Amino acid sequence: MTALTKRKVKSARALDNNVLAELLDKIHQSINPVVVLGADVDAAQANDYAIELVEKLNCPIWVAPLASRCPFPTNYAAFKGILPGGIASISQILEGHDLIIVIGAPVFRYHQFEPGSYLPNGADLVLITCDVNEAARAPIGDAWVGDIKPTLKQLAENVVQRDGVMPELTVAKSVVNITTPLKPETFFDILNDIAPEDSIFVNESTSTTDIIWERLTFKSQGSYYFAAAGGLGFGMPAGVGIQLAKPDRQVFVIIGDGSANYSIQALWTAAKYNIPVIFIVLKNGTYGALRWFADVLGTGNVAGLDVPDIHFSALAEGYGVEAFQANTCEEIKDALNKALTLGKPALIEIETWGKLQDEGLNIHNS
Repeated sequence: MTALTKRKVKSARALDNNVLAELLDKIHQSINPVVVLGADVDAAQANDYAIELVEKLNCPIWVAPLASRCPFPTNYAAFKGILPGGIASISQILEGHDLIIVIGAPVFRYHQFEPGSYLPNGADLVLITCDVNEAARAPIGDAWVGDIKPTLKQLAENVVQRDGVMPELTVAKSVVNITTPLKPETFFDILNDIAPEDSIFVNESTSTTDIIWERLTFKSQGSYYFAAAGGLGFGMPAGVGIQLAKPDRQVFVIIGDGSANYSIQALWTAAKYNIPVIFIVLKNGTYGALRWFADVLGTGNVAGLDVPDIHFSALAEGYGVEAFQANTCEEIKDALNKALTLGKPALIEIETWGKLQDEGLNIHNS
């Protein structure tokens, strides 16, 4: 039978002794395991057990594709990044691992059509999930359905410590900007330096998501939120709600100028109730994610994807939110520092390099 048909699914709140022994035996027999963590680990507040498990396995960890939360500290050497949303790409990245341990994530959430092998040659996969539907949908591997936190605790406490030295953390190279507009990488480096250590980041800048995972540091549980299904309009109202739920932590909403049009009225709510969210609009004059898809599908220059000449600072001020325009490194640093001292909502509008600039088009406010 193939990997698509040879599967078994077991369920319990936590693993009984026999099932735990079976899973541990599979892990201990593996030569080169890898862990893939999903949003349910963070939602269950099981991050510390995930760290303990990875440290004992002495293996790399990837975040599952399109994760809506961050389940593992990104400043650990074991952290390798977020997997892409394509069948072939995932298989290529995980090549060489004989056991793929997926915890708290779908197997897998595929985004673009990219046919290929679901698993690398010689690899086996096990899934630990709290969602019986995800267990049923998984095309490959065996699944254990149960509560994430107690199950992860059992594994972390009972797995045998492996020898070896984890390679040093890969640090993203800084990007030097000679002119404006800035590259997104430069902005995220500045934000990472200035943001308080326990900050929360809400992401709806879809075209820069890979850069966000590469350059921002998520250390604490509940540090990152993203609309996993790609629903537009999530970011701004979600940021307002999260700031209400977490008043002791600073919330930053990172949103593209395309996405910002879907729920701009969240600024009114933030102003009305004095909710001190900092909204950061990265302005490249286009729906970057849709332009990327147009390139993937080979559809050429699709009409209606550009949104130049929108003055987000003026919109924010109209809703009663203090606003800043910042386009150089020094202006961005100054705006972030001022926004952090306000104690009320703020919006920072930043022009960044994107597809329109590559084509020599203008996105400035008219």
